[in-house]
Amino acid sequence: MSEPDPVRVALRFVNEINRHDVPALLALVAADHVFVDSVGQELRGRERLSAAWTAYFEMFPDYRVVIDDHFGAGPNVGLFGTATGTCRASDGGLPPERRWRIPAAWHAIVRDGRVERWQVYADNEPVRKIVAAARIPAPE
Repeated sequence: MSEPDPVRVALRFVNEINRHDVPALLALVAADHVFVDSVGQELRGRERLSAAWTAYFEMFPDYRVVIDDHFGAGPNVGLFGTATGTCRASDGGLPPERRWRIPAAWHAIVRDGRVERWQVYADNEPVRKIVAAARIPAPE
């Protein structure tokens, strides 16, 4: 049996992000998975990863990644597109003035069918401004 295609694994990971399925995301990551955010902060460990994704999906309940293009080179996968979401209001609503859409890229390293590293490249300043205006703590 051949090893799973890294591009297909990375695209499946995006699909699980879009479904907000934290257990499915955790099932796709390697035991030593590293998540790197857009400012270079690293998050390691499944428990921390689970808590971070759960909090992010709570803060941005309509968060979605749209991939317009991708390529693979060995275990490296590059994904290019946009990320969108709306910062939830205290009443649970999704006010249009809290909606954002930013160009983004992702670098995944996939080995043995598992995502070892997921790194985001994006200018999150529009998101930070919305979160600051909403006066809620930013997700880590």
